Amino acid sequence: MLLTTFAVYLAAGLLGVVGFPVDHRLGAVVVVALGLLLIVRGGRSLRYFAAPIGDLVEAAGAIESGDYSVRVAERGPGEMRSLARAFNEMGARLEADEQTRRTLLADITHELRTPLTVIQGNLEGLIDGIYPADEPHLTPILEESRTLGRLIDDLRTLALADRDALDLRREDVDVVTLVNETVESLRPRAEAARLSLTVDSSKSSTIPAISADPTRIREVLANLLTNAIQHTPKGGSVTVGVSAGAPVDDRATGGQFVEVAVSDTGPGIAPDVLPRVFDRFVRSPDSTGSGLGLAIARGLVEAHGGSIEASNRDGGGATILFRLPVGDSGPP
Repeated sequence: MLLTTFAVYLAAGLLGVVGFPVDHRLGAVVVVALGLLLIVRGGRSLRYFAAPIGDLVEAAGAIESGDYSVRVAERGPGEMRSLARAFNEMGARLEADEQTRRTLLADITHELRTPLTVIQGNLEGLIDGIYPADEPHLTPILEESRTLGRLIDDLRTLALADRDALDLRREDVDVVTLVNETVESLRPRAEAARLSLTVDSSKSSTIPAISADPTRIREVLANLLTNAIQHTPKGGSVTVGVSAGAPVDDRATGGQFVEVAVSDTGPGIAPDVLPRVFDRFVRSPDSTGSGLGLAIARGLVEAHGGSIEASNRDGGGATILFRLPVGDSGPP
């Protein structure tokens, strides 16, 4: 109120000095007073915005230098608070991504070190004449080199899946036939582990063909079966079920999916591992794999526009189920 009064008197004084006609002086006073008032209040608004903007500029500089933990106070007008909130969420995602990157690099380094150590040790022994160049000493070198090759292939598949750059060679696929063929290829391993390996395709007559890359889907199923066989004790069983339907959240739209479920009678998935079972390098303490198999399975299923989930069964054992859409329903 005091600012408004002051602006009016100041405008009136200025107009009197310059000799405005009396009949126009009142209107001019109002115009000039309003202009001065806007300038004064504009300065206040500018200061109101300046502090939050300064916080954002300073925080952006910190993130640019690699400090992803910085956050800004949510203050000022509503728009500035919304901007600060979005900035903080962005910072949290960058911080999480950076932690994931560091963990991934550490895990990859660990996975590469073991086979390289075996290869290097055996080769040095051969060169120094400590070991003879016979099958018992050459075979470990060959096996570990194959392990390195599989790890490199797995990492390449994950990288392509992350970029949505997987080359899917789609064709009409009879899922029941594909499941039976994959199961038969792994039956010797199951028999060696004294396990029962069966396929439940009682509803095979109602299962439509899907548009998919059969090599990639066979890779998914082989990964799931290998895990199930490894974690099921002798005398147990592994079952593959095939059915058709639609997930609960898609029934309203009429989307049709084919479901493949791999169930075992093992100890199940540890509760602390279950939520992260499809993450890279996550594995149970008794696992001998790289921890990439389920991550690859998820990437391949999602590349086909499908979904995958894991759960523990009542009474023991685990089930991993993946759904694939009928028709060419890849991700947009």
